[in-house]
Amino acid sequence: RKLPIVFDPILVDMNFGTGAVKITPAHDPNDFEVGKRHNLEFINIFTDDGKINSNGGLGFAGMPRFKAREAVTAALQEKGLYRGAKANEMRLGLCSRSNEVIEPLIKPQWYVNCNSMAEQALDAVVDDADRKIEIIPKQYVAEWKRWLENIRDWCISRQLWWGHRIPAWYVTLDDDELKELGVYNDHWVVARNEEEAQLEASRIFAGKEFKTTQDPDVLDTWFSSGLFPLSVLGWPDDTEDLKAFYPTSVLETGHDILFFWVARMVMLGIKLGGDVPFRKVYLHPMIRDAHGRKMSKSLGNVIDPLEVINGITLKGLQKRLEEGNLDPSELKVAKEGQLKDFPNGIPECGADALRFALVSYTAQSDKINLDIQRVVGYRQWCNKLWNAVRFAMSKLGDDYTPPMKIVPDIMPFSCQWILSVLSKAISRTVSSLDSYEFSDAASAVYSWWQFQLCDVFIEAIKPYFASNDPAFSSARSFAQDTLWVCLDNGLRLLHPFMPFVTEELWQRLPPARDCTRKESIMISEYPSIVEGWTNERVEYEMDMVESAVKSLRSLRSLMPAKERHERRAAFVLCRTDAAAEIIKSHELEILTLATLSSLKVLSENDAAPAGCAVSVVNEALSVYLKLRGTLNAKAEREKIKKKIEEIERQQESLTKMMNASGYQEKVPPHIHEENVAKLATLMQELLSFKQAGQHLECEIAAEASANEK
Repeated sequence: RKLPIVFDPILVDMNFGTGAVKITPAHDPNDFEVGKRHNLEFINIFTDDGKINSNGGLGFAGMPRFKAREAVTAALQEKGLYRGAKANEMRLGLCSRSNEVIEPLIKPQWYVNCNSMAEQALDAVVDDADRKIEIIPKQYVAEWKRWLENIRDWCISRQLWWGHRIPAWYVTLDDDELKELGVYNDHWVVARNEEEAQLEASRIFAGKEFKTTQDPDVLDTWFSSGLFPLSVLGWPDDTEDLKAFYPTSVLETGHDILFFWVARMVMLGIKLGGDVPFRKVYLHPMIRDAHGRKMSKSLGNVIDPLEVINGITLKGLQKRLEEGNLDPSELKVAKEGQLKDFPNGIPECGADALRFALVSYTAQSDKINLDIQRVVGYRQWCNKLWNAVRFAMSKLGDDYTPPMKIVPDIMPFSCQWILSVLSKAISRTVSSLDSYEFSDAASAVYSWWQFQLCDVFIEAIKPYFASNDPAFSSARSFAQDTLWVCLDNGLRLLHPFMPFVTEELWQRLPPARDCTRKESIMISEYPSIVEGWTNERVEYEMDMVESAVKSLRSLRSLMPAKERHERRAAFVLCRTDAAAEIIKSHELEILTLATLSSLKVLSENDAAPAGCAVSVVNEALSVYLKLRGTLNAKAEREKIKKKIEEIERQQESLTKMMNASGYQEKVPPHIHEENVAKLATLMQELLSFKQAGQHLECEIAAEASANEK
């Protein structure tokens, strides 16, 4: 039956019950049939009128259960009350740690009626007109609905010796026939403390002598933890923290406890705090091993984060298994699993690499298949980051003082470009963080550091620092300022993902002129978009430069190993005046990034250079790299031939689609325009590759002529 339980400051309805099974006299023949169905053994200790024999429970208190059963049977037989026992085949539960037999013990329990609270918690998430909580990712809203639309009474009693005590006191009256705790359901009182319990008992049982005993049960851990958002702010007292910070902003937790913890916090928060406890819930994926298996001690695939951070040998991993409680067969399987997955143990990766790897994994649905080698890769990247920043800072010099502000328009091309792409990286990172797309945010930061700052900008400005050439004096100064701005913003941008290495490196940066720097990068401002840095024209031109450089590097990689690092002459065939102008104006960047000895720009009227490997960059550009030895023109011709065949297939497929019946009516105008542009690009690329093929045919003919002579 229901008893009102007081949880300050309001009343919560709670059910007090005796469980799902009702005990009845076992001499009823039907009871033996029930027992059979439920694999129970019944022993009759009842008198014929259905009451417990007055001597039934005496003399057995404190006896071990198995001995008590024998004693009870013997006592019943002695008194002529034994009606017999029937053995039933059953599944016997054993404790995995002690091997003790686990048996159910039916006890009265306290329950919370959750119907109204569940309805409010459900509306807080799904009510479009008044949504109070956003669950991220959205697919877990369905899980939220499934639990709360099928809510049941919540059993909050736990028979443990730790936890919050149930706030209920049992009243034992002096004139009660039975004195056991809880034997009379109407003798319970609920209060905030023992003093209030005494007062309530005096009111209910006025004029009677009694004593009160608090229920020894404790609250379900999920009930106690469900109060977390309130209790940490001082509730039930009306504290300043509670007024200032409740409700909180974001809860981050695993999706596996969406109901058990999150829903309970929301229900209790609304009921006891008057509002939802947080506005957003971010649910992270669950971590599994590299093969997608759930981590299990018996499989030996449990990964301790500290062992990834600090490193551990295979011997150390297996010693940890031996110190556990696995049986010999499980231990053997676990050791074999560790030997297979970690033959050399786990190398020291550091906290930053582990953190970055886990964040990068968050795009992987609801599971993270954690591959330690990926963490190792990020550790190596931390080392590269450290060395790159140290190198960059060496170009600043000991007496360098950063400027208060910079003006990109008067800076060299590469400086304008890196600031423009930095502003976009900041925009993508901030936008991704705001939308809880943490993997996208990590990718944006990583890509800027690795592929733009380190691979391009730092390499492109090296000529400015190679000598004290007065021609580079201004460019050198601008490059120093840009370097400092990039390091300062880049480290602050990366800090949430790699807090330790960024703090260490940021502290080494010189502070800006006439500016008091914060004591830690942690409390400095996070970077924000600078509109004046964005330059689409510069980015377009650098894209063309990078495309040419990548094609030249690709040609170099095909050379014999001993020739790959030699500086070579190169040519760029430009099929448009605009492309020729861009390549000519950025000759220094191409020479530097592609490691060339010289660069010459050709037009379509110029003869193709002899003795060169060729690569078609796009419809506007082809590049040629001078070879030292003999060109394998036939092999290059085969590559060109395959590329031509691939483009012709794409062209034929696109043309067929555009000529299909109903295409004009069904396809939106912007899609049609894209297809027209794509078809034009394919036709131009086809022409470019055919020209390259003709060049190789000339090379083959020249080679054949030389051989004849």
